Amino acid sequence: MRLVTRGDLDGLTCAVIITMKEPIDEIVLIHPQDITDKRIEIGRGDILANVPYHPSCGMWFDHHILTESNERPPADVKGRHAIAPSAARVVYDYYTEKYPNDPELLRHEKLVAETDRLDAAQLAPEDVDDPRGYILLGYTIDSRSGLGSFKDYFNHLVGWLKTMTIDEVLAQPEVKARVDRLRNELVAFKDLLRRNSFQLNNVVVTDLRESADMPAGNRFLIYTLFPESNVSLRVHWGPGKNSVIAAVGHSIFNRTCRTSVGELMSRFNGGGHKGAGTCVLPLDSAADAIDEILAELQQNG
Repeated sequence: MRLVTRGDLDGLTCAVIITMKEPIDEIVLIHPQDITDKRIEIGRGDILANVPYHPSCGMWFDHHILTESNERPPADVKGRHAIAPSAARVVYDYYTEKYPNDPELLRHEKLVAETDRLDAAQLAPEDVDDPRGYILLGYTIDSRSGLGSFKDYFNHLVGWLKTMTIDEVLAQPEVKARVDRLRNELVAFKDLLRRNSFQLNNVVVTDLRESADMPAGNRFLIYTLFPESNVSLRVHWGPGKNSVIAAVGHSIFNRTCRTSVGELMSRFNGGGHKGAGTCVLPLDSAADAIDEILAELQQNG
């Protein structure tokens, strides 16, 4: 049985909980667009978590807005969908209801709560400038941090989090190396953001397509550098420069943006939730799509 999920802290926490209760043989990390565009084969035994629904799966857990670009699950789908701070919260609630008072599950309550905070971006300034604990761990497993491939790292973390405290996990050499890189490259990352970003009314736009060398850094730092913006648009190349990725997020400090990002991204075959989302744009239509996204973000204020 496979678990198909996303490579971030939310997907990681889903994996920790699901692999405790289901006989998972393999964890497959994908981008949500792989489901939307049917680029991955899904089988009856597969469990999907933190990714869009696929009609061939055996179970499905998610917390994102259901949009027109996604398959609609039947009412009796096995698993659960709910609008929640994280998919991990949906998974945790499902299994703690099924196995009440299970100490193995309940010991991960803090992990789930911190996953809620990071995935819903309910963060304080210190979580961005000086992150600690599970939030810091989350930055090391975020593809947008620029730390490279992490399939093996992800699998190691699933095992460590089941038996170790967060301090013990952060002390592991593989984790420490990633944390050290985030901290050592902080100044360079801020300089990169300043060089490649500009504010357009309420939107801060960061275009990284001309940046060859990418220092590591956490994605929320942009809001400390442009505090008057209330939403960000980050543009970078997809794999092999065969597409353009557009990522939009409400500012986590200036919470006045009215755009439902998930619904906006769905117009371009992407998705997300109210405060954040992404889409993959074909090269021949990326410029027009980015202009349309920017116009909507400014119109909604």
